[in-house]
Amino acid sequence: MEFTAQQIADFLQGTIEGNPNVSVHTVAKIEEGHTGALSFLANPKYEPYIYSTHSSIVLVNKTFKPEKQVESTLIRVEDAYVAFAKLLELYNKTKNNKNGIEQPCFIDSTAKIGENVYIGAFSYIGKNVRIENNVQIFPQTYLGDNVEVGENSVLYSGVKVYFDCKIGKNCILHSGVVVGSDGFGFAPQEDCTYKKIPQIGNVIIEDNVEIGANTTIDRATLGSTILRKGVKLDNLIQIAHNVEIGENTVVAALSGVSGSTKIGKNCVLAGQVGVVGHLNIGDNITIGAQSGVTSNLKDNSIVLGSPALPISDFRKAIVVFKRLPDLDKQISELKKQFQQYKSENQ
Repeated sequence: MEFTAQQIADFLQGTIEGNPNVSVHTVAKIEEGHTGALSFLANPKYEPYIYSTHSSIVLVNKTFKPEKQVESTLIRVEDAYVAFAKLLELYNKTKNNKNGIEQPCFIDSTAKIGENVYIGAFSYIGKNVRIENNVQIFPQTYLGDNVEVGENSVLYSGVKVYFDCKIGKNCILHSGVVVGSDGFGFAPQEDCTYKKIPQIGNVIIEDNVEIGANTTIDRATLGSTILRKGVKLDNLIQIAHNVEIGENTVVAALSGVSGSTKIGKNCVLAGQVGVVGHLNIGDNITIGAQSGVTSNLKDNSIVLGSPALPISDFRKAIVVFKRLPDLDKQISELKKQFQQYKSENQ
């Protein structure tokens, strides 16, 4: 699809400098721009490219002041980065706007399917499943019995949602996501074997949640594992049974949260963070990459390291850590001097 500068400016409530009739059909980085492409400039370090780019249209902040002539048509907006994200969202919806029920797939007669729903081939829809309006379910997706999927949600190919789990509105689950697999619950026996503890709870995912590819969210032993509204999970994350993650918390790839831990709202967990079970992590917490969290954290904390320390303590500790080789040499030298002193004074 093609859009003119005027159409884009109207959608973004921006102002045009240049040809309002110039059209674009794709997007590109400003440094790789070409005719027919839309780019944006938000970071000042990329400003030199705006004078050489071949993109037909470039989004810029209203405050941008060019130092020389710009060949592209400019659309001025309050925030070029946010505006570009809105356009990408619109572009993505247009590109992936599928409709109808493909065959072969299985839909149980008790399932309730809303309007304007897409269900891809080889999908399985179990008993009493409820799929609301405008949901897109891509091929080879499995929805177990009693699953609910809210309006405008998208489940990409290969998503598996076990029985009784609930997915809210405007959610995105990427390929390979598993929702509602059994929590890791085993009771040790006297003969050193383990007896499985049935996991009879579910997973509740509230509205506006996005879950990256191959992330797994275990069902609760009892009750619910809960992702509150606005949570964003990266790829390859493990969320264990009975975990609760608060509103608008984001978790980066390769992180894991152990069972029954509660994480507050507006938290940031960087890549490869590990959190042990049964902890209370407060609101507005930032946990640095590769940190291991072994104790409760108070609101507004910033921690780093394994075990995780307050960032001020970690910085002091790392200074000492870097000096350990020199300190070891000094200690060895002092030991030699002490031994020499002893031998000379015996």
